[in-house]
Amino acid sequence: MSQPWLILTVITCSILMQACKPVTSLYDKILSLPGQPSVGFSHYSGYITVGDHPPRALFYYFVEAETSPASKPLVLWLNGGPGCSSLGYGAFIEHGPFKVKGGGLVKRDYSWNKVANLLYLESPAGVGFSYSTSQSFYKGITDNITDNLVFLQHWFTKYPQYKGRDFFITGESYAGHYVPELAQLIVKSKVEINLKGIAIGNPLLDYEVDTNSPTTFYWSHGIISDQSELLFQNVCNLTRLLGEIRSKALTSECAYVVLKVAKELNDTEAIDQYDILADLCLTSGQSKLNIFYKMLTSGHSLPSVLPSEDLINYQSLLDTKDPCEEQDVIKYFNRKDVQIALHAKLVGVGHWNTCSDDINENFRFEDRYISMIPILGELVKSGLRVLVYSGDLDAVVPFLGTRTMVDALATKVLKRKTTLSYRAWFTSKQVAGYTQEYGKLAFATIKGASHTAPATQPERSLQLFTSFLKGKSLPTKA
Repeated sequence: MSQPWLILTVITCSILMQACKPVTSLYDKILSLPGQPSVGFSHYSGYITVGDHPPRALFYYFVEAETSPASKPLVLWLNGGPGCSSLGYGAFIEHGPFKVKGGGLVKRDYSWNKVANLLYLESPAGVGFSYSTSQSFYKGITDNITDNLVFLQHWFTKYPQYKGRDFFITGESYAGHYVPELAQLIVKSKVEINLKGIAIGNPLLDYEVDTNSPTTFYWSHGIISDQSELLFQNVCNLTRLLGEIRSKALTSECAYVVLKVAKELNDTEAIDQYDILADLCLTSGQSKLNIFYKMLTSGHSLPSVLPSEDLINYQSLLDTKDPCEEQDVIKYFNRKDVQIALHAKLVGVGHWNTCSDDINENFRFEDRYISMIPILGELVKSGLRVLVYSGDLDAVVPFLGTRTMVDALATKVLKRKTTLSYRAWFTSKQVAGYTQEYGKLAFATIKGASHTAPATQPERSLQLFTSFLKGKSLPTKA
């Protein structure tokens, strides 16, 4: 090898970290995280290079099951945003084995690794510790999830003992796009991945339906008046309103609705839109999770012809402040000793965050309009199990629209019969939510749960997850 090529190889290996290491999981094994309690399972983290043009590497965190990992399925978890971290939210706020407390870690009582091996992926590049070394990558990021499939193929090479294992893809929020699209790609490409099903929580499935659901949810929970809801229903609904604002063609009808409902909707700034019964964390800044709302409404700004004192603050319409736990997670992953233990580093950014504003702001707006309903239909037809679930306190993607879309897909498009009629399901002798099944397609609500359901109803979420993996109906008796 000539000297220039040798130098280039050394530089490339240095930048892409794991790219030039031997393909083995031993290098990625975590000895112990700072403040971690003693556990009997193994966990791993590191990078997998998914492309060279431009160079990019995705960061993952893998947790083996608490007991008998060789007999339990493998589950990939993806958070949405776009731009939010599956490490920060999924693993350390929602359902991983640890949660951050007092600068250290404590065990989570209802961790999902009780029943599965969990693989958390920060994607696309630019989210969390994942990165590209070329700024050109971040211009016009799309729904394209080819990198995720490349990641999986390389990951199975590194962890060959999981090849052929029952495999499920799960996620929430904008992962309502990522999860079905990745499953569709796996099915169509016929790669050797033993995909059994998908589960998506509070997912963005259809922009037109999902953005029109919050006002009815507000009204049903006493947040807006009867008069305001009638205006949205009969004069100008929220989907139309946001579309007119984005196209800078606000009609007199929609302008009238804005003026009438502005004060009521501005009051929603004082509540957590992702969990309408929760108190706000008043000691910390704005939650990074509101990036999902920015995605839904980006490009919308009201024309100056309307009197400013009456204008709705659209950014506050669905904004929320974080649960204080989020700030603890951010502090934890910005510690150098934590990053060293995780085999992680920051590339191109100076600070790790739960969500990336840059990814969200550079995401191709048109992709959010792609309906996932046809893709879900394809997946059901292919024989996969599909579970769509909703925390019933989420006002950002309310269960109202989701439930209607799943029922329409099952009965009108797929012509499937109801195999389990709509009814309550139970955990610990209490109603845990409501569910309906149409063969391998199922819908469920989680009672008292937020947009990030496992964070607010951990026991109920674990029951739902366990039943899904086993292919069983949720328990409908106390």
